[in-house]
Amino acid sequence: MKISARNVLSGTVRSVTKGAVNAEVVIALAGGEMVVAIITNHSVDSLGLREGDAAYAIIKASEVMIGKGVENAKLSARNVLSGEVARLEPGAVNSEVEIRLGGGTPVVASITKASANALDLKQGDRVSAIVKASNVLVGIGN
Repeated sequence: MKISARNVLSGTVRSVTKGAVNAEVVIALAGGEMVVAIITNHSVDSLGLREGDAAYAIIKASEVMIGKGVENAKLSARNVLSGEVARLEPGAVNSEVEIRLGGGTPVVASITKASANALDLKQGDRVSAIVKASNVLVGIGN
């Protein structure tokens, strides 16, 4: 399968907690970071997700927000992944920012050029990639 999402993060299912309709799936990345996804119970069942299974957290670059100094902030977004700016590609309207997480996993964000300028982003800056759990898809290998 090929997919257009820029972020296909490989990991292991740490936990699956089912609710009435939706489930919380926590995926541990290779570097130890945790990504939380909220998906339907039907999706959990159809994927056969269980603790210890290999899985992918899939996130479109346009769903990744970037913050500076937000590690201890209280946010409604479940995923606040710390790292540093590894690459910054300014565009006419949007900028692409690659964040290298502490464990080495890259996360790509597509933010407006105005936002990149307002954050005064530079390579090497400490930042956080912020993603709502409902914006994380879960995939498994073939």
